[in-house]
Amino acid sequence: MVHAAKLKLMDKIGRNKHLQLVWAGGYNILTEWRPPSTSDQTSLLFLHEGLGSISQWKDLPHSLGKKTGYGVLVYDRFGYGGSACLAAPHQRPTDFMQREASTTVPDLLNTFGIKHAILYGHSDGGTIALLAAAEGDTRILGVVSESAHLFVEPESIDSIRSIRSQWETTDLRERLRRHHGDNVDGAFLGWSNLWLNPDFASFDIRGKLKNITCPVLAIQGTDDVYGTLAQVDAIKKSVSGDVETLILPDCGHSPHVEARTVVMDHVSEFLLTNLRH
Repeated sequence: MVHAAKLKLMDKIGRNKHLQLVWAGGYNILTEWRPPSTSDQTSLLFLHEGLGSISQWKDLPHSLGKKTGYGVLVYDRFGYGGSACLAAPHQRPTDFMQREASTTVPDLLNTFGIKHAILYGHSDGGTIALLAAAEGDTRILGVVSESAHLFVEPESIDSIRSIRSQWETTDLRERLRRHHGDNVDGAFLGWSNLWLNPDFASFDIRGKLKNITCPVLAIQGTDDVYGTLAQVDAIKKSVSGDVETLILPDCGHSPHVEARTVVMDHVSEFLLTNLRH
């Protein structure tokens, strides 16, 4: 008998011609792909945050693709949305972001025949995007890093402890279920268990980023409760290529939501000025 969640996913894919399951990084990964008009053109690859999914980007990827003329690939990372489930006890290895950068990202570029890519990552997705660029894949022409984490700060841990409390005492689980379905426990607990794991406290990728020679746009809100402007300073000091910054006052952890117009305009200008292909 086919599981109800599987049937629901199959129906969702059937109703959206852009959705498909592919094998990447060792797992079934749900993707949404809008190719460029020719295979030689650039495509944007979106990597969501620690509680994110395809649906939580809303129309930003499609809108940015239309504005720039680039192809667009969005995906549910392993353990999220319609991708393969992270089973109980919902423990991710402490190097999972490095693993995703070195396996899932290149696998996706291979699967969709993407010859020229710009990575747009938010939060954990921003960290993965930077790590992927540091791998030296010449198909990666640039990175938009929004609210990324290069190292663990007390502010991050305090905020994750707070949202873990919300998970246990409010309707947060049901609200996230709208995006993650039966993956909801793995999505939340896999993320929070990792960040609250004492072994993860030493996480620090600053030394890995010197290999990044492509242009980077680093975006951060001044009121981000998950990280401080020290993260942007670290990107500027660690990356070998040109780094442009967009610091947004009175903005939290999700600039593409909270300051959408400014972010859209700035990202578009960055792409079209530095990375036209």
